[in-house]
Amino acid sequence: MKKGILGALIILALGTYLGVFVFKSEPRLNSNFDNEKSFYQKHPFRLGLDLSGGSHLVYKADVSEVEKSEVPELMNSLRDVIERRVNIFGVSEPVVQIQGGSFISGGDEQLIVDLPGVTDVEKAIEMIGQTPLLEFKIEAPIENLKVDENGQVVFDTDSAYVSTELTGRYLKKATLQFDPSTREPMVSLLFDETGTKLFSQITKENIGKTVAIYLDGALISNPVVREEIPSGEGLNSGALPVPVTLVSKQTIGATLGESAVQAGVKAAIIGFLLVGLFLIAWYRLSGLIATLALSIFVIIMLFLFKLIPVTLTAAGIAGFVISIGIAVDANVLIFERVKEELKSGKSVKDSVNAGFSRAWFSIRDSNTSSIITAIILFWFGTSLVKGFALVFGMGVLVSMLSAITITKIFLRVVNFGQDNKIIRFLFSSGISR
Repeated sequence: MKKGILGALIILALGTYLGVFVFKSEPRLNSNFDNEKSFYQKHPFRLGLDLSGGSHLVYKADVSEVEKSEVPELMNSLRDVIERRVNIFGVSEPVVQIQGGSFISGGDEQLIVDLPGVTDVEKAIEMIGQTPLLEFKIEAPIENLKVDENGQVVFDTDSAYVSTELTGRYLKKATLQFDPSTREPMVSLLFDETGTKLFSQITKENIGKTVAIYLDGALISNPVVREEIPSGEGLNSGALPVPVTLVSKQTIGATLGESAVQAGVKAAIIGFLLVGLFLIAWYRLSGLIATLALSIFVIIMLFLFKLIPVTLTAAGIAGFVISIGIAVDANVLIFERVKEELKSGKSVKDSVNAGFSRAWFSIRDSNTSSIITAIILFWFGTSLVKGFALVFGMGVLVSMLSAITITKIFLRVVNFGQDNKIIRFLFSSGISR
C-alpha cells in the first residue's frame, strides 16, 4: 500500500513538473517568458507552415549536362539531400518538392523548399547551404589519432584525409545501381576527361590505401584501392544531387493563421472537458481517475513535442487528438471489464486486477495494429504524412503507459484495501443502460 501511494505521488509530482515546464517554455502562455532562464526559451512549440508561416525558397537545378532520362532520378537525389539538411530527425516537416520543366518554371527544373517557423530568409538560405559538394580525399601522410568519449584511442577520420583536385565538378554522369549480392543502392560515377585523369592518378598512387568520398562534408565511404582505375568509372554509396542556384526567396504567412491555432486550442480544451465529464458521469471514481491519468498523458505528449522537438501542423494535431481517443478507449475497455468482475461477486481489489489483466490483450492488439500503421505511414509517407504518423505513434505508445500503468496505480491507491457498498458503488457504472 505504501509503495502504491509513493508511486502515485511520484507520478503526480512528475506530471506537475512537466506541466510547469510546458507552461514556462511557451511564450504564448507565459507573460514572463523573456525573463525566464534560457533553458525554457529553447523549448517553445514549433508550429508548421500552415500555423505560423516560414520561408519559401526556389532553387534552379542545372541539368544541362545531364541526359534527359536521368533528370528525374537526380532531382529526387537533390531533394533528398536538401531535406536531410533541414530535417535530420524527420520531424521538422519541411515541404521540399520538385517542379519539373514547364511554362510555370520557365522550362527549368526547380526545387521548392518551404521551411516552417523560419521567418529569417537569410537563415533559411544558410540552412540549405551552398551547392552540395562531392569530394575525393586521400589518406594524410601522418596517421591521426584521437581519444573518443569512452577514452579509447581511435582513428580520427576528420583529419585523416586531405583534399584532392577531384570533386563533383568533373562528374559527367551518375546512375543508380544495386549491389547484386546485398541489393544495397550504389551510384555509378563516370568522370569527364579531366576527372578521368585525376581519378586514374589518385587510384594509381594510393593502391592498398583508402580513398575517402565526402558528400556535403560528411564521409560517405572510404573504400580500399586494389588497383589503378584508368577508365574514370567508380562506385560510391549515397545519392548525388545536381548543382543548384537560388533564384527566389521570400517569407510567407501562415495559411491558417493565429486564429486557427487559438480555435484549435479552444476546441481541444472543450473536447477534453466533455470527455472528462462523460467518464466521471459514467464510471464515477474510475472515471475521475481516468481523467486525471488522461491529463498526465496530455502533459507528457506536450512535453515530448517540445523536447524532441516536433513541428506541429494541422495534420500532426489531428494525430494527437486521435491518440487521445485511443487513450480513452483503453480506459473504457478496462473499466467495463472491472464492472463485469464486480457483478460476478468478486472483491473490488480482485475485480480491478482481473479487469486490467483481461483488458490488456485487447488493448495490446489494437495498439499494435495502430503502431504498425504509424510505422508504415512514417516510412513511406511524405514529410507532412510523417509528421502525422510520428505524433500518432508517440500518442499510442504514451497512451498505453497512461492506461495500463498510471490508471492502475491510482486505482489501487484509492481502493484503500476496503470492500464495502460505498467502495463498490464508487467503482460501478454511474449511468444505467
